[in-house]
Amino acid sequence: MTGPLGALRASAVLAIAALATLLQVSLAPHLAWRGVGPDLALLVVVAAGLAWGAHSGLLLGFGAGVVLDLVPPADHLVGRWALALMVVGYVAGRVRADLRPDRRPALGTIVATAAACSFVGTSVFALSGLVLGDATTGVGGLLGVILASVVWDVALAVLLVPVLLRALARLEPEHAR
Repeated sequence: MTGPLGALRASAVLAIAALATLLQVSLAPHLAWRGVGPDLALLVVVAAGLAWGAHSGLLLGFGAGVVLDLVPPADHLVGRWALALMVVGYVAGRVRADLRPDRRPALGTIVATAAACSFVGTSVFALSGLVLGDATTGVGGLLGVILASVVWDVALAVLLVPVLLRALARLEPEHAR
């Protein structure tokens, strides 16, 4: 990520992640189902991991997670979303490593990756809250939250991730397929 193209790529991805975070904290609460809304920042991290690999996914996951940890109405310990989205970016990037380098991921791969990443990311966030004494509900309640989050994220991944993959491919076509 050196030179003007690297700076353009980093700036564009940060802008997309910032927009996703803004929509997540402003619009998503109005769409919440059983107190759980869509996790748009997670889906941006999944798309970046699928487009550019584990390293880029991990870095964007950390940045997007820190922003989610700090932006109001955050009511949890700082670092929980950063950890969760780092894991998400890494997992999505490892899926990318298993794909043919000359092709974009198929819709089935996108859905499976979004489901797995949503489950893992929400679980890491929830379990870190239990371990740190920052959880607002018990294990039984967390399972419902994780399930609702996976449903939201998979439903939106079908629409959002392919669009993000196309946008990311335009930024650096020789690396994003």
